[in-house]
Amino acid sequence: MSKRKQFLESVHQEHVQDFLNFIRLHKDGADPFDLAEVLPELQRSQRQELWERQLKLLQHSLAAHPPERWITGAEEDAGDMEVEISEEQMQTMAVIEGVTIVSTVSVDILQENDTYTSLLECAQMLNCIESALPLSHTPLQQAIHWLFECWWRQDLKGKEELGWTAFLVCLENTVTLEKPVSELRRLCTLREVLLSVDFASERGQQVIDPLLQCFFRPSHIKQEEGKRFLAFLFSWNDNFIRMIHETIKNQLQFFPKALSVHVAEIYFRAWRKASGSFLEEIESTCIQDLMQHGLLLHRNSPVHGKVRQILTYFHKQKFREGVDEMLHRLYKPILWKALKATNAEVRANATLLFTEAFPIHDPSMSSEMVDQAVQKQLDLLFALLDDPQPLVRSSAVLGVCSVLARCWEVIPSTVITDLLEKLILQLANDTSSPDVRCSVFMCMSIILDNSLSHPLMEKLLPALKSSLHDSSEKVRVAFVGMLLKIKAVRAAKFWKVCSLEHLLARLEMDSPPVSKRIVNLLFNSFFPVNQSETVWCERCVTLIQTNPGAARKFYQHAYLYTAPANIVKLMLVIRKCLNVCIQNAGDEEFASSNKENSTMLEDVLSVQDTTSMASLLEILVILWKSVQKSLVANQEAFKYTTSKFATVLPQYLKIFQEERCKAPLILLASLLPASSVPALRSKVMSHLRSLKAGTAVTAYSQSVECLCSWGQISHIVELMENWLVEAAPQGDEDTTGKVHFDGLEESKPDLGLDYLDYLLLHPKTRDCLFTLPLDQIRPLHKALNKWKSLLFSSLSETEFNVAVIETALRAFIFHGRLSIHLQHKYPEEREFLKSLEHSVSWVEKRVLPFLASSSSEQQLSLSRKIVESCLTVSKNVLRVSVGDGDFRDHLLQHVAAVLQTEKGYLCIPHVLTLLTEVAQGCLSHTAEAQDDQTSLTIRILTNIFQKVVEIIAHRLRKDKEEGQELCFSSEEALYDFLLVTKFTTEMSEFITGVFSSLCAAVIIDISRTLQKISHVEEVLTPETANDLPPLSNTILKVTLKSPAVTRFFLSEMSSSIESEAIDSITQWAAVTHILTIIKQSDTFIMELKETALSVRRQIQNYYNITAENSDSIQRTVYESTVRMLNDILSPCQQPDS
Repeated sequence: MSKRKQFLESVHQEHVQDFLNFIRLHKDGADPFDLAEVLPELQRSQRQELWERQLKLLQHSLAAHPPERWITGAEEDAGDMEVEISEEQMQTMAVIEGVTIVSTVSVDILQENDTYTSLLECAQMLNCIESALPLSHTPLQQAIHWLFECWWRQDLKGKEELGWTAFLVCLENTVTLEKPVSELRRLCTLREVLLSVDFASERGQQVIDPLLQCFFRPSHIKQEEGKRFLAFLFSWNDNFIRMIHETIKNQLQFFPKALSVHVAEIYFRAWRKASGSFLEEIESTCIQDLMQHGLLLHRNSPVHGKVRQILTYFHKQKFREGVDEMLHRLYKPILWKALKATNAEVRANATLLFTEAFPIHDPSMSSEMVDQAVQKQLDLLFALLDDPQPLVRSSAVLGVCSVLARCWEVIPSTVITDLLEKLILQLANDTSSPDVRCSVFMCMSIILDNSLSHPLMEKLLPALKSSLHDSSEKVRVAFVGMLLKIKAVRAAKFWKVCSLEHLLARLEMDSPPVSKRIVNLLFNSFFPVNQSETVWCERCVTLIQTNPGAARKFYQHAYLYTAPANIVKLMLVIRKCLNVCIQNAGDEEFASSNKENSTMLEDVLSVQDTTSMASLLEILVILWKSVQKSLVANQEAFKYTTSKFATVLPQYLKIFQEERCKAPLILLASLLPASSVPALRSKVMSHLRSLKAGTAVTAYSQSVECLCSWGQISHIVELMENWLVEAAPQGDEDTTGKVHFDGLEESKPDLGLDYLDYLLLHPKTRDCLFTLPLDQIRPLHKALNKWKSLLFSSLSETEFNVAVIETALRAFIFHGRLSIHLQHKYPEEREFLKSLEHSVSWVEKRVLPFLASSSSEQQLSLSRKIVESCLTVSKNVLRVSVGDGDFRDHLLQHVAAVLQTEKGYLCIPHVLTLLTEVAQGCLSHTAEAQDDQTSLTIRILTNIFQKVVEIIAHRLRKDKEEGQELCFSSEEALYDFLLVTKFTTEMSEFITGVFSSLCAAVIIDISRTLQKISHVEEVLTPETANDLPPLSNTILKVTLKSPAVTRFFLSEMSSSIESEAIDSITQWAAVTHILTIIKQSDTFIMELKETALSVRRQIQNYYNITAENSDSIQRTVYESTVRMLNDILSPCQQPDS
């Protein structure tokens, strides 16, 4: 019996095991039995018999073990209980798998006249049970779905039901899987299934959400199959098109910008394939809606750029049939109106869309009508370039340049010339807007991409040469960018557009963004890497002699445009050039040890040319610093380079004695290892010792950095310490009488402090200083601390040496600065924080008693300087987060002590800066993180602030001129203090404490002024804060600088009104004065309205009292208050009406 006959007989409920054995043989790749070969060999009647037998087999298996008895995934996962799957179920699953395999093969070999009713019934039965299959049989479920997919592709009877199941599964997988590429392909092949489902039906509503979710997935939007499927969805239903478009619009802000082009392609594909009502819906609902958004969206909208990208894609398809006509039709009702809109941003958006789509016309029109339409659009371009708004003119410049680049061949030459002349001669010199000038130069690059423009551009561009010196940096950047483009496309000689002399002048003085581009422009001219190194040196000398400053800038940025190896080669060839100059000067000893080619630049350079020699040495240092990291990374090149320069450096120092040459030589020495220049170390240290106090920073900066580079900073520290110790006062600080100095003539404490200032000020030297062991820095710290005794003794004397006192005060400040750095370096101990606390305590004990009227002018001035210096150092401790809570509380006690002194008010600006840092440290924590100690600190802080306000008010009453000066000097510090409110919430204790003090101060200040009025003519309505008394003027000016601060101030004032703390008509008038001033800012309309209404309700209580005497001042104040309230409320009430 043949295998075919055996297999046919096995498809029976009595021979199930035989059937399953055949299925196993089919699945075994090593066995020759293959259903794909067996079934085609069966006769038509045998195939029909096979399908009938397998239908009965499937029916019998399902009847014997129906799905209701199957153990599903829920039972399989049922905790620790072991669920045994019966043999019946296992056999049923195997039968289903076998039937599925036979059916799938059968679908592929179906012939035209086959009757496959039984096969269809099998497929339908499988469709009914596939969702009930256990989770462990997912592969079987996938095989059934594949059967349905094959059924759909073969276009067989009953495909709609089976295809729908396959479609739903594929759709679900594409939405849920992370990498749905294969499922996307299958879904794309099944997409026609959707057309068999009515949109309004239950099935249609079931798939709407999953289908829309496809538009959320970048994987669908980017993949070719995904684009094809998504574009197809536009052909399902008109209503669904609207839903798709709304979904895309909502998601557009979350899409990356690069995805917008793919979205545009989906829209375009959908439009190309659509017809009838679908085409109308896509054009009106989608494309024209995007056009509207492209016109009306603000430029700072997160979707504006993406909408523009989508529309740009359509504009770029103008070469395709029907696109021109569609753009003409859809733009016609909206674009031309937008180009004449009153809103400048709408006109600017319209300009960009118009110029991108230019020319907008209907190809079906006659050639004459097309010409007329294009001419009108060309005229419109000229009009847009003359728009009064810079934004529109900038957009028009971009648009015109893109139109010229695209349509150069078809636009009349006269129009082209007129447009370019308008751009180059007029808009490039638009004095009203740097943005417009910048647009001209940036957009010229677009035109230059069209080679046909080069002859005309070559004639017109030289008119732009003066723009290199434009006052706006971005315009200069754009101009040099245009020169780079000219050079790249070889449109003209860039030096004919702008002369080399002007380029070098601008290179010398301009900022890095401009100078780097000029270096790029000139690089091949002065650093031709494809020529010999001798030529490099010649060009370098030429550049130096033309413009030394430009030469330094050029080589400062040269490393950006060539390899480090070329920079090193140039350094070595410059060294060679210098050696030749020394040889030619007749130095035989040097010539014998450093023989060079004496013909090199011998007619151009000489040692006597100090300027050129110094410039070459400076460029050596500049070049070395630019590639220092690369040199250090390549130790072989580093050793070779350092050895070359180490051999000649001593002779250079001997030959080049001029000051300008010494500085770069010292810097060059600092780049070499200390071991390679042993003799120079002592010379540098001697130079630092020999300088005089008051020497310019440039005289010692290179030497200090040189010693830092060699790791010799300990010598500088020792020198500073010795000078300070030698000049420091001897004995206890309580000693009276003259202070004696030892070796004062030899020591230079001021110069030592200058060195310390330089070390602390620059990151490189500061890092080098604090690499020293603490034992080497501590003596310097102690030496600085000793100078406090001189300050105290000077306060006790009637006369003192001002210069010495200035030195002592500087030493006191540097002691604080050094303590801060050391505490930051060694945070685990409080040694240096304790030193700072001791200094604060010393100021309280020794200095504050002199802040009194009984002190002499000199004593008062010195004590004030010491206190302010102490406050400044303390502020810096908190600013860099070095101080802890104890230190912060100590400072608040110190501040309170300062304010209690008779002349403590002189230090209020410094007190406020310190309070700002204390507040910022306390409020930077969340409310939950604030402990009891922090809350106590905040209460103390607000009390001190209230004291500050009271002191200022007291000074104004006692001495108005001095009080006004105090208000002016405190204004900036008060503003910084109030800005700390951004760290807290509106209802915090800090906000309440601070702003209640301010509100009370302003109300009382204005109220007292009103009480002093003696004539009704003096009752005036304030127009600005300057019309208020000095304290109120200062507080309100500071408050109105920040909207957040103003809001807090208004909130606190509303609380004061509700608390009934205001009890007189003059105080209510003061509140109204404040509201009138705040009203000038045109903000807080609702808050002003609420507060003004509260005030109006309250002042009605005073009507009867003030009406008794109509001529009284109080009556006049009342009427003035009512008028001001009406003025405040009237604009607020307009929107409500």
